Amino acid sequence: MIRDTFDRIKEKENVRENLIQLKAELKADHGREALLYYIGSDYSVLLELLEQEEPKVRKNTALILGELGIQETLPKLYSAYEKEEQMFVRSSYLSAIKNFDYTAYVESLEEKYRELSSAVLTDDNKKHVEEELRLLSQLVRKVKGTGKHVFTGYKEPSSLILLTNRNYIEATLEQLNTMKAREFNAGVMVECDDLGKVLPVRTYTELLFMLKDVKTIDKDIASGARALAESSLLDFLKKRHEGNPPFYFRLELKAKMELDKRSSYTRKFAAELERLTGRQLLNSTSDYEWELRLIENKEGRFNVLIKLTTLEDKRFHYRKKVIAASIQPTMAALIAVLAKDYLKEGAQVLDPFCGVGTMLIERNQAVKAGTMYGLDIYGEAIERAKENTAVSGDTVYYINRDFFDFKHDYLFDEIITNMPRAMGHKEDSEIRELYRRFFRKAGEHMNEGGVIILYSHNREYVHKFYDRNAYKLAEEFEISKKEGTYLFVLKAV
Repeated sequence: MIRDTFDRIKEKENVRENLIQLKAELKADHGREALLYYIGSDYSVLLELLEQEEPKVRKNTALILGELGIQETLPKLYSAYEKEEQMFVRSSYLSAIKNFDYTAYVESLEEKYRELSSAVLTDDNKKHVEEELRLLSQLVRKVKGTGKHVFTGYKEPSSLILLTNRNYIEATLEQLNTMKAREFNAGVMVECDDLGKVLPVRTYTELLFMLKDVKTIDKDIASGARALAESSLLDFLKKRHEGNPPFYFRLELKAKMELDKRSSYTRKFAAELERLTGRQLLNSTSDYEWELRLIENKEGRFNVLIKLTTLEDKRFHYRKKVIAASIQPTMAALIAVLAKDYLKEGAQVLDPFCGVGTMLIERNQAVKAGTMYGLDIYGEAIERAKENTAVSGDTVYYINRDFFDFKHDYLFDEIITNMPRAMGHKEDSEIRELYRRFFRKAGEHMNEGGVIILYSHNREYVHKFYDRNAYKLAEEFEISKKEGTYLFVLKAV
């Protein structure tokens, strides 16, 4: 019982052990409320323990006060932090302080950060100094914010990597035919002096930067961080942003390491990079401006890539609302590009399972359609589709109706859709039946020579149920073997 544990502490019985027990009991359901009710407004027992000789008693007491978050105890807690001489205890005070309204102390905390930043690091103090700096930085940022930088480097010469669907890299490469670009195993490498020519391309999933002078680094933390600190990295960031350092980053590591080792590596690497750049680069796992991506290569080194979150991706600005089954907009854009030769300008287009409207919007981006209709049995999807399409500026008539009950006065030139698949409450048998019914129903709405463009997770059902007398399979694209996704273009005959 939490009361018994607190009473033993009050009687000075095995204080350190009982503080550890109390700390654990506070995390149980209603533990905090139970202790607050029991001690009332008398916090003297805990506050006195902040002055105990044994460091671990002070450490655990600070953490307990942090869990309780009693604002009246903050002055004593902060005073104890300032007096604390044991380095391994100091970070516990800061961990506790983050649970209070510490606005009145933020200037003092910032000054502590500046002082500690110039401390001489040794093998004995390095771990504790870096942890204290990390927490101080978090506390200051929480109140003052990061003062995020504005991206201005649209005309800076850049080496880019565009990650794409690996089966259809050429779909993106062809859109960059006026630039120095080449294919590699995961996408396209581009030399660019105007980002305005690259940013509108809709078929890449990520845009990453490469440094001119450091393409790879050693796995050793000290030498790898030093190579980056001495590279053009800081200059790269300064040239592309308005404002001065620090720049806040997160580190993403893609390597064959166990999770705990990876976490330890990223923490140590980030701390070393902070130190070597004189805190001009600061690690922030949540509120960051750029991402340092280290990817293990075949030579046992790390490839170095940079993702700038300050560079806004406006390609899919319309996509404000989604549902669980929504297709990714880059995939919808790729489908439209692959099927482009079959899309007719001014066509009458129907999406019988339209979701939030992404397929129709991206189809219209590739080739301007005429009248477009979107159907979905899920009413919330239709409402979200209407919101998205209002932002995109397209004209689509959305109807909350089952495709199999749909009737219309005129026929359509195109049916384009992301076919439903087995997920959640939908069983595979339902999907099989849906494909069978779809191909029968689709013929009622098709103009002579019309096309059906299907993105499907069920290749076998497409081949089983489309009528060879009514449709010709014009093209079949394997989008992802791993995910079992395909694009089919069928022409009505």
